[in-house]
Amino acid sequence: MTPFVWMFIKTYENLREFIINDKSITTLIQMEYSAFEEATVPICSFVLQNKKANEPGLYFRLSDFKGGMEIQKEKVLEAIANPDCGYFYEAQQSNFSKVPGSPVAYWAGKSIIADFEKGESLSKIASPRVGLQTGENDRFVRLWHEVGSPKTFFKAATKEEAEYTHRKWFPYNKGGDFRKWYGNNEYVVNWENDGFEIRHFTDQHGKLRSRPQNTDTYFRESITWSKISSGTIAFRYKPFGHIYDVAGTSIFTEHNKLLYLLAFCNSKVAMEIAKLLSPTINYEVGHIASFPIIFSNGNNQYIVSVSTKLILSSRNDWDSHEVSWDFQRHPLIRPVSRLADAFSAWQAECEQRFLQLKANEEELNRIFIEIYGLQNELTPEVTDKDVTVHRVFDTKDSVPESMQGSNYVRTKRDEIVSLISYAVGCMFGRYSLDVEGLAYAGGEWESSKYSTIIPDKDNIIPICDDDYFDDDITGRFVKWVETVYGSDTLEENLKFIADALGGKGTPREVIRSYFLNDFYADHCKTYQKRPIYWLFDSGKKNGFKALIYMHRYQSDLLARMRTDYVHEQQERYRTQLAHLADALEHASGSERVKLTKKQKALQDQSLEIQKYEEKIHHLADQNISIDLDDGVKHNYALFADVLAKIK
Repeated sequence: MTPFVWMFIKTYENLREFIINDKSITTLIQMEYSAFEEATVPICSFVLQNKKANEPGLYFRLSDFKGGMEIQKEKVLEAIANPDCGYFYEAQQSNFSKVPGSPVAYWAGKSIIADFEKGESLSKIASPRVGLQTGENDRFVRLWHEVGSPKTFFKAATKEEAEYTHRKWFPYNKGGDFRKWYGNNEYVVNWENDGFEIRHFTDQHGKLRSRPQNTDTYFRESITWSKISSGTIAFRYKPFGHIYDVAGTSIFTEHNKLLYLLAFCNSKVAMEIAKLLSPTINYEVGHIASFPIIFSNGNNQYIVSVSTKLILSSRNDWDSHEVSWDFQRHPLIRPVSRLADAFSAWQAECEQRFLQLKANEEELNRIFIEIYGLQNELTPEVTDKDVTVHRVFDTKDSVPESMQGSNYVRTKRDEIVSLISYAVGCMFGRYSLDVEGLAYAGGEWESSKYSTIIPDKDNIIPICDDDYFDDDITGRFVKWVETVYGSDTLEENLKFIADALGGKGTPREVIRSYFLNDFYADHCKTYQKRPIYWLFDSGKKNGFKALIYMHRYQSDLLARMRTDYVHEQQERYRTQLAHLADALEHASGSERVKLTKKQKALQDQSLEIQKYEEKIHHLADQNISIDLDDGVKHNYALFADVLAKIK
């Protein structure tokens, strides 16, 4: 009885070859991952015969049966009584050596073994490669939205072009979540001056810490996969412009072959082969390099065309969210006056894309199952939860069972939250209703980009529990909705927004409550705890809250915030408390109880903002500057005493 890794991983390849050539596996039971409570690793139990024999070995695959050793015992006895149970196998171990690496893939059928003999290994058609190890990602890698756009370049076709741009930050492929065809474009890496700083990054003893591997492939178009998967492996197309790391391993070849390989690698056939080569969750370059590739002359061009459609569908889905650097405009901004109509149109568009992508994937599965002769082992159907473009539902309760477990489920609330985020971007000038894509993310400010909505002049937008300021975020948002969809439908649209957000009160009260209590948590989640809008927050009493846009920060911002907003808010509290004191002299009964409660709340807020003003004053006097290249984590920490905690 041992851990079962010896059956599959490369470290034990010589051991497997020794057993295959000189010994015989008589019986082997591969147990469920955590069946043996005393073991902290997945195990197998087996009997070896101390000679080579021709009889097939008997194998029990109990991976799907949870419940401890009693269940495992029951299933073994059932399999002995009924060999057709579906998890009992007889296998000739000589077949193991026909699969690259000689894994003990006892469940492999004759057809898939024959595919390895008939096909050509992927490594002979393309070049799978491992990429850059920076030596310290915190130093050299950022989420793309953290840094300034003037120092970033997304479309360098070659190393020479990248160097010629004199930019610092370039797309960096780090693998990422389960997503097929296109996406996970999130990071940038410091490759300024052909990676000079990374290439010369050493420890205190002068030893090189970084490892820039296969640099001749940097910036070339490729397909990539995440090395560590939760089970199903997903491949994505990367257009030219990317550097890649060890977790975003990549494959390079000419364009049409690349698209053919992408189609195959995302098929159920490839997944079945991947399970033979690496039944663990780790998919190394060597595993993918061993895929047997069989071209079908009659279908090659058609497969490439379907692959192209799938990339486009996935790209359109990815680019419809503001986390994409190719995001152009929010999908709910349409030539309609009713937000409900815009939502319905977007929901239908997402559904159509989902169904078309699923149909295209199933078509490719059907073709590859036929090419590889696996009609008796696989079916082309794709489960809904394995389709990696978004579907939009009205509520969580309306999500069907078939989508449970998918990361690509969105609700009406999600879409409204993202619309609010886009609106806030317009208020700060990150986006503009007059131009597509990013309007400002550092560098020179161009006022000509803004006419429909003029961004906030001082880069400070207060969030209040009442109408204290003319440029309070709730009032600004209401004006934004009116500008985008028209005044005639304003109240209807505000109600649609409030209903989607949930909460009590009038639509404006619900929206105000959302900005006060939930906006920042949603923003931090969207931007992976690297927020671009920073929340200055006095504390739980909501004495003072204000948002700023990181890319517009200037060293005098805190001084302006203190005098123009904090002091103003303090004065308003003093005025209101004075009014309440007068009112309480003449109030009685329930009215007096209500006013006393209001007075206590205002006193708490006044005390909170008084303490907060001292903190702001201390930092304002320091006239702190920030460098966007340092990233959010470093810069945010400079103001930790006055900013909301990142959730």
